[in-house]
Amino acid sequence: MANKNPLLSWLFGADPEEGPEAPAEQAETPAPPETPPPRDNISDPFRLTLASDHAVNKLWRLWTERAGRQYPPSFRFEDPEGETEPIPAAQAKQELARLLLAVNASANQRLGKVQPKKTDKASKGKAPPPPPALDAQAVAFVTNDRLTAWVFAYPPVGGGKELDRGMLSKALGEKQVTYGIDNALLDALPGRPDRYFRLYIAARGRAAAHGKDGRIIDMFSRRPERKMVVDEFNRVDYASISFIQNAEEGDAICRIIAPTKGEEGKTVLGQDLPARDGKPAAVPKGRNTALNGQGDALIATKTGHVEFNGRTFQVKPVMDIDGNVDYSTGHINFLGDVHVHGDICTGFTVRAMGNITVDGVVEAAEVEAGGDLIMIKGAQGDNRAVLRAGHSIFAKYLENCCIYAMEGLHADCIINCDVYCDGLVEVRSGRGTIIGGSIRAAHEVSAEVIGSRSECHTDVVLGGLPCQEFDHDVLMREIAELTEELEKTELQPESPAKFTRMSKLRMQLSLNKSKLEQFDRDLEELREDQDNPGVRRLTCSVAYPGASVSIGPAFYRFRQETRPVVARLLGEEICIV
Repeated sequence: MANKNPLLSWLFGADPEEGPEAPAEQAETPAPPETPPPRDNISDPFRLTLASDHAVNKLWRLWTERAGRQYPPSFRFEDPEGETEPIPAAQAKQELARLLLAVNASANQRLGKVQPKKTDKASKGKAPPPPPALDAQAVAFVTNDRLTAWVFAYPPVGGGKELDRGMLSKALGEKQVTYGIDNALLDALPGRPDRYFRLYIAARGRAAAHGKDGRIIDMFSRRPERKMVVDEFNRVDYASISFIQNAEEGDAICRIIAPTKGEEGKTVLGQDLPARDGKPAAVPKGRNTALNGQGDALIATKTGHVEFNGRTFQVKPVMDIDGNVDYSTGHINFLGDVHVHGDICTGFTVRAMGNITVDGVVEAAEVEAGGDLIMIKGAQGDNRAVLRAGHSIFAKYLENCCIYAMEGLHADCIINCDVYCDGLVEVRSGRGTIIGGSIRAAHEVSAEVIGSRSECHTDVVLGGLPCQEFDHDVLMREIAELTEELEKTELQPESPAKFTRMSKLRMQLSLNKSKLEQFDRDLEELREDQDNPGVRRLTCSVAYPGASVSIGPAFYRFRQETRPVVARLLGEEICIV
């Protein structure tokens, strides 16, 4: 039905092709709705929700009364051509609040010009004066980060001009938008049917792209995995356990990825946005390593074993002994790793700062490794062998030895040995038997069999720091012996030899006392870091009479064959499950 209201014709103009007496059948648009547009998608974090009596909805209702049903207002941050939202979700809430202020100000101002002013009583019954003709109005909105500029428009009033490119450019100019303008949109928008009461992206800035930090790609493991593979017969191939990572001279130890440069950005206002360059990675350069000519790799400068010490890679030389350690080689004292392809014979000593691997048998010898000690076959110590490792010890069998392992001990069987271990003693593969001797472990002893049917005394002591405490006792004995020797030397007649001897003794005594003080402090800290003693336990499949277990002050001796066994400290007593 044609609209014959002259006020509405003034508000939004008349169709030049539709006369005042146009027939009803020519009207193709439906009747204007009586209610404001539905408030759909209220929970949409990118949409501005307006009340039904908001100035925008009032303007829209007036427009639809004249022009027929139109697209409802939709102030939503969206990019019809993009796959993602044009602004981050975390930023949308703040931007919607700013957009609401801009919409309120512009809509209220325009509605005030459109609505006729109230008249006095004398003018009642008279037609209200027509409102002034208003051209379409474009409004620009710039996000707080100045990376996006939006436009929305209100329709013309009273025969005013429709939206055109000049109005859009003027709105952007008022906001000083000069960069990244979408000219194609500005040209096409005046001809779109949904050009009014909607947000459109009119300009995009360029965000600053910060450079990426450099990084390191390791070609060698920083901590080789200590894992024993057990076959279907419950046997461990100790020959396959090797922590040596061999590198030839010139081999790449790690790749160095250079940082990237940052790319400056630009706001829609034409302002530059600075970018941060990436930081170079800290190169883990250690002993016997160097950067290559291009600076993109850390290489080995000599052949050896690659090891990571917590901060840097270093290449340690590896000493290979093709045969036995005997009179042909003498004692071995090496700063790197040692690989003995034969046996270590009785009476000889092998010391290394790194790992020691022995393919043969260790006899009544002394072996000390700063890292791991791996014995492919085992040790027959004749009650004279001393085996030490700064990390762990791996062996097929251990007989009549004194053993010190700072981290862990793994073997197939242990017979008549004195074991001190600050970690876990595990004897599960192969025979999995501990017979005779004493096993002192800080945390746990796990075995298949403890003791023997002949009721051989086998003692298991749990708790404390066995290795540290033993070394402490050794240092105390050395100080006592030095003090006694110094007292005896003081009683000797005066002579240059006595003076020299006393000077050496005093220096050694002072050094040992300093070491003892530091040892006491370190031991106290380690004890404070220890877990609750209640977690110490002995686990085995069978324990024979003659075996005993001590956890702290509590003691328990097995009087009969018991299987299986889990011994833990419960209160002040040992509980056998």
